[in-house]
Amino acid sequence: MAELLSVPLKKPSEVDLVTPLKNLIQSRYSTADKPEDCADAINELAKLRNNAIWKVFEKYESSLEIIYGYYDQLVSLETKIPAQELQVPFKWKDAFDKGSIFGSRISLTIPSLSYEKVCILFNVAALQSAVAAGQSIENDDALKLAAKLFQQSSGIFNHLKSTVMLTIQQDPTPDLNPDVLGALSGLMLAQAQEIFVHKAIHDNMKDSIVAKLASQCEDLYGESLKVFQRENLKHIWEKDWIPLIAGKQAALHAVAEYYQSLVCRNSKLIGEEIARLEQAVALFQTAQQRSGKPSLFQELQHKAQRNLTEVKKDNDFIYHERIPDIKSVDPIGKAQPAKVLPLPQHMSQNFNDLFSELVPVAVHQALAAYDVRKTEIVNAEIGRLRESTTTLNGILASLNLPAAIEVMDGSSGLPPSILEKANAVSQLGGIQELEKMIRELPDALKRNQDILDETDRMLNEEKQADDSLRQQFKERWTRTPSDKLNEMFRSNATKYRQIINNAVEADKVVREKFETHKAGIQLLSQSPSELQAAVPQGSSGNVTNSSAVTALRQLMEEVETIKAERDAIESELKDTNFDMKSVFLSALAKDGAVSEPVLSVENLGQTYGPLQKQVKESVQKQEGLVERIQQAHSQFVQERGSTAGGRESKMCQLAAAHDAFRDLSNNLTEGTKFYNDLTQLLVAFQNKVSDYCFARKTEKEELLKDLTQESSRQATLPTPTQPSYHSGPEVKKEAPPRPPQPAQAPTPQAPPGVPYPVYVQGMPVPYGASTSTPYPSFVPPPMPQGYNPYGTMPYPSSYNYPGGFPAAPGYGQQQQPPPGGYPQQPPSGYQQPPQGGYPPNPW
Repeated sequence: MAELLSVPLKKPSEVDLVTPLKNLIQSRYSTADKPEDCADAINELAKLRNNAIWKVFEKYESSLEIIYGYYDQLVSLETKIPAQELQVPFKWKDAFDKGSIFGSRISLTIPSLSYEKVCILFNVAALQSAVAAGQSIENDDALKLAAKLFQQSSGIFNHLKSTVMLTIQQDPTPDLNPDVLGALSGLMLAQAQEIFVHKAIHDNMKDSIVAKLASQCEDLYGESLKVFQRENLKHIWEKDWIPLIAGKQAALHAVAEYYQSLVCRNSKLIGEEIARLEQAVALFQTAQQRSGKPSLFQELQHKAQRNLTEVKKDNDFIYHERIPDIKSVDPIGKAQPAKVLPLPQHMSQNFNDLFSELVPVAVHQALAAYDVRKTEIVNAEIGRLRESTTTLNGILASLNLPAAIEVMDGSSGLPPSILEKANAVSQLGGIQELEKMIRELPDALKRNQDILDETDRMLNEEKQADDSLRQQFKERWTRTPSDKLNEMFRSNATKYRQIINNAVEADKVVREKFETHKAGIQLLSQSPSELQAAVPQGSSGNVTNSSAVTALRQLMEEVETIKAERDAIESELKDTNFDMKSVFLSALAKDGAVSEPVLSVENLGQTYGPLQKQVKESVQKQEGLVERIQQAHSQFVQERGSTAGGRESKMCQLAAAHDAFRDLSNNLTEGTKFYNDLTQLLVAFQNKVSDYCFARKTEKEELLKDLTQESSRQATLPTPTQPSYHSGPEVKKEAPPRPPQPAQAPTPQAPPGVPYPVYVQGMPVPYGASTSTPYPSFVPPPMPQGYNPYGTMPYPSSYNYPGGFPAAPGYGQQQQPPPGGYPQQPPSGYQQPPQGGYPPNPW
């Protein structure tokens, strides 16, 4: 088996993926009418992660498909949810750090799906290298698999090199440093080229081909060696890596010279053959010395030595050719079949998207923007219709229409329209129903206020804890301040608080309107006999056949017609829907982007343009209708005379009370719905903040643990004193001379540049975003004038949260072991201190 290197795996930590992901999907994708239930998919993803992060340590070929599947799910999910909004504290430890005696390792915690994807991708490449390194070079299929995996691993490390800093937006752990990733990519490519050399030998290819392949492989190992020996990198690697790479460079050079010597033998170039064989034998020895592995390419070394002995003998007795200087011979050609393979779109063979029902982020954002535009249009048009109807009802009530023209035969009975209004009020529950709904408003309001207060409390508590520890540890408390991370949460909480304050004002308007018309609503809620007894007696005269009454009756029919038309228009405005999802998906597939404003405006114009035209015509029609009603009513008053007195005034009051009851009933129904919808939004917001606080708590605990261990490493134990029992009674006779004592070994020093901190950072910025620019947030539209307070009460349908924050500070420094020496001659029974000195005092 060839001596091939495999990259160590990053070690993960267990996380709760289910709850935060479920909260995120419910808050961003689910609505009351379109709930998104992804519980099964989320649970399956959590199981898949658990298998993927631990199965890789078995380092079997079958483990590759498991981690491939999880990586593909992450790639797909990242296109459908904002990666920076998933508040899961993903913690990964550095692959090359072996940890201290306390068990701590360099680690980094970031609540970002992109960071999880980067770490999984690193482990994919590492596992590929391990599986490839374990293949036999005597088997053709194994050689093909090894070459493929090494090339894929090289491509992944090269991809990470160019994307990791843009993805995590902060100082990474050493294994994710772009220079380290570039070095690993070069090493994997060199090993892939070496596999091609072994396969060419295994397949008995031409000697010249093997020589060219080996010569190129030597160049690749030489380039890799230069990178691995850089001052900022060489302390990272396993201690045997650089020697082995240096040995491989010499060994592959020797292989190239050996096979080129065979080419010379076939061409009868005896002198050059001897020169190349001498070079090959020397290089094989150098390779074994550098790597410390006597068996490295030992079989080819023996062949080269035998050939050299034979050809020298033949040359001495037969050919007598001059042996040229190796530097003067023609250079060996190059051939490089090994390539840095690009990252495939899907790694797993049978990829099944667990979240296929979720749309891509770009489409989801476009749909949200479209819904905002549509809601603004619908609310504006319905507001215009209701405002016009309210104005019309007010004018009719002031004129006591249609009650004034319904009983004109001198009877003192109640007009049919008043009786109909009273019946309608009773069927809707009367004043008791209104009072019940009004009594429920404070409870609904208090519920929302409590949720928001609790959310504010969590944010304040998290901030206070951060400020307290920052004051305690000063500059050593290196994580991002809470004020920078929770800025968007605070902003959204303020918006929600303003929305609740607006609702409180709307509740006051409702109560004032109720108190104004309470007496009339109470009368309409009574029985017909009680209502008639409450209306003053009187006669309205007898002008039944007058032209004014006939005109007013025709105009009242037009009023009912226009109200019916408006009900139909309002219903159509509410019910009209268009599937923009397919439009946006088609645009994304065709152009690679979604031009939401253009597509939305075009569709909304086609869908709601005719309805907007009907609203405009209805409002204009009312203006002419009101003018004709006022003219006919003036004529009616002249014909009837002013004999109605208090009776007509009471009827006007009852008509106004009926209209107010209708408005209040609608307002309270919409208000109840508003508070219930707001509760859902606030619960989702609270869950989001809870996930954030949990991530920050995990981050805090990791940093505290690191600082505690750092403090313990700073503590030094005093030099042990000689035990009292070691001092015996004074001996009078001369003691024998003591043997010379060995020089005291210097105190071991920590290798320079080896950090031991735990890197924790809050929420990184999205790709290309500034740390000062949060995601855009929907600002609710203002309430139209004259519209009922609940129908236009602005509350947000969704909120985005901050994505970007400054990177964490740089690495800390390793604590030096305690200075000072130990007794050169320990007493009998005293245990020798461990090599390197005592460990730091953990207390």
